[in-house]
Amino acid sequence: MARKNLGKVKRYHRSFYSGGQRLRRILTGVLALAVLFAAGWLIGPAEVVENAKKVHDFLTVGAPAPLQEAACVGVRFPESYYRELNAMYTRKRDFFCDGLERLGLKHNRPQGTYFVLLDISDFLALDQFKGWSDMEFCEWMIREIGVAAVPGSSFFREPVNHLIRLHFARSEETLQEALDRLAKLAELLP
Repeated sequence: MARKNLGKVKRYHRSFYSGGQRLRRILTGVLALAVLFAAGWLIGPAEVVENAKKVHDFLTVGAPAPLQEAACVGVRFPESYYRELNAMYTRKRDFFCDGLERLGLKHNRPQGTYFVLLDISDFLALDQFKGWSDMEFCEWMIREIGVAAVPGSSFFREPVNHLIRLHFARSEETLQEALDRLAKLAELLP
């Protein structure tokens, strides 16, 4: 019935994004093929899009309901499980942070998380990176160093641009490979 009547519609669609409304509107869309992939987009004023990217990051790393239910099971694990888990992550943290220290890369030593904030101030002061954002630096690191990091600016309300986030929730072999690659980064410092 709906298909048969499609040709009889006398109204024309006018996009809300056209004309003077475009500065006050955002347009979103998604293209997905089952669970194989999904690509989304957002069109709007630059400041809206930049802030939406930060919100997206937090939404995609939030805990969905099934994971919350799994956490309820996890709290019933024996105390020894958590002691062993804590010891494992402490070893990984110490291995990775000690490696960063040997390379001369400034960082925090996290307590209670497997994320490390790397201070890139000294790199951003180099002529090669002058005027760069933490996002541009992270993109460069992926291409040139082979290590992915998350721009720290996505975690702060204030304009923080000198921190990037790495994590050590990997095998010792993978962490060593990351440290070997980060040695190329450290060589750029005078």
